Amino acid sequence: MADLAALTQLIEPEAKALGFDLVRVKMFGGSGDPTLQVMAERPDTRQLTIDDCAALSRRISDRLDELEASGRDPIEHAYRLEVSSPGIDRPLTRLRDFQDWTGHEARITLAEKLDGRKQFKGDLAGAEADSVLLVLPDGTQAHLPFGLIHDAKLTITDRLIAATAPLSTEGADEFVEADEPLASNDDAEMEGQD
Repeated sequence: MADLAALTQLIEPEAKALGFDLVRVKMFGGSGDPTLQVMAERPDTRQLTIDDCAALSRRISDRLDELEASGRDPIEHAYRLEVSSPGIDRPLTRLRDFQDWTGHEARITLAEKLDGRKQFKGDLAGAEADSVLLVLPDGTQAHLPFGLIHDAKLTITDRLIAATAPLSTEGADEFVEADEPLASNDDAEMEGQD
């Protein structure tokens, strides 16, 4: 398995060179379909365009190809590279993410139990020192040690959707009003046969 800390150290300067913040580097898919996933964002918009993803993908590929050519390949097996924006239900990987998304709902899983449980859901209330503050549904506040967080991501809510409007709708398909019935694939195929 690839060393994610070493990969992060290789990839982060490539993202920074383009003006992006690195959100996460992760390997998944096991030996059958290994994928190196890189999530990044523009600091001002918290998103990436398709062109941004392509530019970062080229930089990372060039850097990894250079290392492979010199016999220092950090990933010793074939893999797929996936570069993306974090998306609306983004992972929360840095302490500042929990502060930046204060007021939004999140699901947090700890590596080990705290107060008899590993999973927490509630509204983010920021971060202090090395703890994440979460207001639970019963109104109590949980202080979750950042070092114990195994996985955390935002939960899709209307409030989050409003806060993460796309940068641009240019190039998007035409919108269909919700009260209009959508044609099924069978209907579309039949229309094309006339």
